[in-house]
Amino acid sequence: MTFIPHTSTEVTEMLDTIGVATIEALFDEIPANLRIRTHLQIPPALTEMELTRFMKKRAQQDEGQLCFIGSGAYEHHIPAVVWDIASRGEFLTSYTPYQAEASQGNLQLLYEYQTMMASLMALDVSNASLYEGATALAEAILMAVRVNKQSKTSHILLPQSVHPFYRQVVKTIVSQQQIKISEIAFNKVTGQIDRDALKQFSAEDITALVVPQPNFFGVLEDVDILTNWAHAKTAVVIGVVNPLAMALLKPPGQWGAQGADIACGEGQPLGIPLASGGPYYGFLCCKKMYMRQLPGRIVGRTVDQSGKEGFVLTLQAREQHIRRAKATSNICTNQGLMVTASTIYMSLLGPRGLRKVALACHQNLLSLQKKLATVSGIKPLFTQPAFHEMVIHLSQPVDMVLQQLAQLKIQAGFNVSRAYPNLSNGLLLCVTETKTEEEIDFFVARLAEVLSTCKPALVK
Repeated sequence: MTFIPHTSTEVTEMLDTIGVATIEALFDEIPANLRIRTHLQIPPALTEMELTRFMKKRAQQDEGQLCFIGSGAYEHHIPAVVWDIASRGEFLTSYTPYQAEASQGNLQLLYEYQTMMASLMALDVSNASLYEGATALAEAILMAVRVNKQSKTSHILLPQSVHPFYRQVVKTIVSQQQIKISEIAFNKVTGQIDRDALKQFSAEDITALVVPQPNFFGVLEDVDILTNWAHAKTAVVIGVVNPLAMALLKPPGQWGAQGADIACGEGQPLGIPLASGGPYYGFLCCKKMYMRQLPGRIVGRTVDQSGKEGFVLTLQAREQHIRRAKATSNICTNQGLMVTASTIYMSLLGPRGLRKVALACHQNLLSLQKKLATVSGIKPLFTQPAFHEMVIHLSQPVDMVLQQLAQLKIQAGFNVSRAYPNLSNGLLLCVTETKTEEEIDFFVARLAEVLSTCKPALVK
C-alpha cells in the first residue's frame, strides 16, 4: 500500500475491538535491544521529489563500506546479466509450476539448476531449493532420521564448528521431534572437529554426523576421515558446505570411501547479493537411494506423446500439505527467484569460472594472512588451512576495534566471542574475489593503526 487510509477514529475502534490500548502495544514482543532508540527524523509530509532526495540521502549511509565480514553471507561479484534476466516478468512474477503445460520455461530452469547442483556436490539428486541454509540443515537432519532405519536412537552429532545460527535453528526445529543433538567440540589449536571428542560415541548408536566444509571459522575439515568414521558406525553423513568452495575442494559425494549421503547449505554465494539480510535460499542434495525422502520438489525431464521433450514436477510429497506429522517437510517456502539467479550465475561462469572465483578468494586470503603477520598485536587463532575466512586474535578488545574501523567505513569482521565466549578477542575475517590488493593493504594499515592507539585489553 502506498498510504494508510484509516483515520485516527477508525484506528481507535479497531484497537478497542481487539482489546489493545495502542499500536505500539501490538509489537511489545520485540525485544527492547532491537528497537531503534533515536528518532528517525522523518518529516510528516513530502513531495515525491523531496521524498526521493530524502531516501537517496538515507541510502548513502549504507554505501561505500569496505566489507570484510563473511560469517555465512558473502560479497561476490555478480555479472549484471544475472539479475537482468532474473528480473524479467516471466521469472520475477511466476508461481509454483503446478501446470506443466504453462510453465515449461520455469520447469526447465529448475531442472538445469538441479543438474548443476547435483554435479557440484557430486551426488545423484538435488531438490529445487529450500528456505535458506539453516533450515536446509534442519531438513537434512530430519531426512537422515527417516532414511537411517538401522539406527533406533535418532541421535545426531552436531559439531560446534557449524555456524552458530544454524545450530540454533536446528535445535528449534528438531527439539519437538524426539531427536537428540550432541554437540562436538572443536580443537582449540587446529579449529577442526576434535576427533578425541568423537571417541566417547564410539560404542553408541549414532544416526547421523554433520560435517561442515569449510566450517564456521573457515577451517577445512578432514572430511575423508570423518566420513569413514561415521559410515563404519552405519551413520548417515550430512555435509553442510559452501557451494562455491566445492568448485575447488573435494565435493561431498567424493568424501571417504562411499561419499557423504546428504549435502546441504546456503546458496547465497551463487549470484545472490548482500541485501540487508536476504532473501537467501537453501539447497539439498542426496544419493539416489534416499530420493523419496528428499523434502521439497524435484523437476524431471520426459517426452510427450509426440516424442517432444518436456519438463514436469516429478516428485512432490503432497502429504506436506495434508498430513503434517508424516510430511517430508513442513517448510513449504521455495525461493524460486533466488534459484533462478543462481542458475543463470552458474550457467555464465561454468565449472572453470566457478573454480577461478574460488581460487581468487583463496589467493586473497593468503595475501591477507601474509600482511597481517607483519602487524603487532595480531596472531592467527588456528593452524589448519582455511578457505576465504580466518580467525585472528587481537591484542585489544574486538568490539572497540570494530567500532573504530566502522568510523572509517570498514566493516572489519565478526566478533566470534559473541557465539564462542571462550574465544575472547577473536575476530573472524573474510576476503572474496571482490577485494583488490590495494583494499587489503588499506584494511591492514587501518587495523594496525587502531590496534596501536587502543587501550590495552584487560587481562582476566
